Amino acid sequence: MAIEISKKLLRIVGRTNAKYRLIEEGDRILLGLSGGKDSLMLAHIMAHRRRVMPFKFEFLAVTIDYGMGEDLSTLTAHCKAHAIPHKVIKTDIYDTAQEKIRENSSFCSFFSRMRRGALYRVAQEEGFGKVALGHHLDDAAESFFMNFLYNGALRSMPPIYTAGNGLRVIRPLIMVRERQLIDAAHANDLPLIGDEACPGMRFDVKMPHARAETKRLLANLEKENPKLFISLKSAFSHIHEKSFFDPERLSC
Repeated sequence: MAIEISKKLLRIVGRTNAKYRLIEEGDRILLGLSGGKDSLMLAHIMAHRRRVMPFKFEFLAVTIDYGMGEDLSTLTAHCKAHAIPHKVIKTDIYDTAQEKIRENSSFCSFFSRMRRGALYRVAQEEGFGKVALGHHLDDAAESFFMNFLYNGALRSMPPIYTAGNGLRVIRPLIMVRERQLIDAAHANDLPLIGDEACPGMRFDVKMPHARAETKRLLANLEKENPKLFISLKSAFSHIHEKSFFDPERLSC
């Protein structure tokens, strides 16, 4: 069954790509594919763009196997059926975590770092210059508010940046709302991988609360102001550095 992607969703991704030059001719891109709604929809969008774009680029979807016996056969079969180039990379991240994560400690940042490190390693070993991640506008907003409220910093998620190892990291979905991806995944009945594949669910550790609380905060704010995310998206592109307290940015 062919995957139907709305013209609106494709238009948003296309404009984002044009504005930030995320995918260019000759690019070799490694896509981090967890099997969740965001990364799987991104895989289908990139496959579509590869078919219709007037230039050639290459991408490979890579799924990190944590080494905890996860069943990725359905995801592998789905990718094969839809001509999405896909590779599973086996790691010992789960065993490493059991040695290094302390009881009642937070685990999300640990697994995120380990997973990202594995993706970067594969990209460098196999000659990919870019790594594509499935973060969307809601992720960027939540990241901004989490840093603002809990870390005392103004920081979010850029559409493109250069990592310390020289790889270019791109986020083609960064202007897309999460609900658009949810609707698209459900409309196409995609075989999504959920929390059952999260290794942290198997540890006796506290569940992270900051992101859940931030998501609730933004949902409540959006009820009061339906144009909240339109304003946030605009604000992320209009930054008045000299209006803050950093002495290096003051015009005096």
